[in-house]
Amino acid sequence: MARHIRRGSSRPGFLIRKITPAARFFSSRPLEILALLLALTCLNSVSAFAQTPDIDDIHVTPRVEPDKPDAENPLANDTVRTHSPLIRSKVDLVLVPVTVTDPMNRLVTGLDKENFQIFEGKDKQDVRHFSSEDAPISLGVIFDMSGSMSSKVERAREAVKEFFKTANPQDEFFMIAFADKPHEISDFTQSTDDVEGRLLFTIPKGRTALLDAIYLGISKMREAKYPKKALLIISDGGDNHSRYTEGEIKGLIKEADVMIYSIGIYDQYLPTEEERLGPSLLNDISEISGGRAFTIDNPNDLADVATKIGIELRNQYVLGYRPRNPGHDGKWHKIKVKLLPPKGLPPLHVYAKTGYYASTQ
Repeated sequence: MARHIRRGSSRPGFLIRKITPAARFFSSRPLEILALLLALTCLNSVSAFAQTPDIDDIHVTPRVEPDKPDAENPLANDTVRTHSPLIRSKVDLVLVPVTVTDPMNRLVTGLDKENFQIFEGKDKQDVRHFSSEDAPISLGVIFDMSGSMSSKVERAREAVKEFFKTANPQDEFFMIAFADKPHEISDFTQSTDDVEGRLLFTIPKGRTALLDAIYLGISKMREAKYPKKALLIISDGGDNHSRYTEGEIKGLIKEADVMIYSIGIYDQYLPTEEERLGPSLLNDISEISGGRAFTIDNPNDLADVATKIGIELRNQYVLGYRPRNPGHDGKWHKIKVKLLPPKGLPPLHVYAKTGYYASTQ
């Protein structure tokens, strides 16, 4: 125990510990001690700097709060969210794109306004707008890059290229590739070369989150420039890795006013239930939207079908009507388009969206 020695001091009771040899050393060589401390400080700084990774290797993942999902990636949360309804605008004029084909699945053009009737529920509506011109379109390509596409991906890329050859110069495009998750690989652009170039760097792997990709594509359409909007899906199987359910996506499609065209590339042997349900899934989704689904079993047919869809999109009739009983009830209003073909034509088939959601205001 150190003895306390009282020395003379101007302050009574001031205590000083007994001076040890170590204390005597530090008190007698202040400059040497200062130099030693500076050296140790520099050494620690160098060590810390050496352990700091290069700035290019740092990756910071933004934190996503559960009640504030990432605006750019609506699928960033780890839990499934029920989709948020799209904004429903007040319906003044309902526009209905219509495709007409013959028994050999060929487009029928040259029809007039008098050849169409449109019903909302049981009420016949007056067709106030009629057009058959090639209007600019906002279009998103939803491209399957799951592992099962490995043997078909080159043909699928070629199909996208052929599809773009039918484009109107004013059209705008974006692309989403999907496997385990969907990813936007190209923002809206009028450069088809840019979209094709980005597609070359995608590598098939993983499972098939088709429904999540459709959700992301419809969400992206909120940024579209044109009222005519469509998605083209190219996939080889049913969904087996999505967070969203089929029912949620179908409800979203009804709200979105986006036509969906799909090309299903299916093998003759479908080993899983998801793959067996793939054709009906794409067909149902396309039919609800007023688009069409094409099923092929030979990847070599991809380019021809993609070209056919591109031509069809640009040779549609557009009917417009103002509802006779405009109810702002937020409910689903069924639409039925009937054809009055000129005499002498064979039975024709009509493709159109099946309804719309009314606004609540």
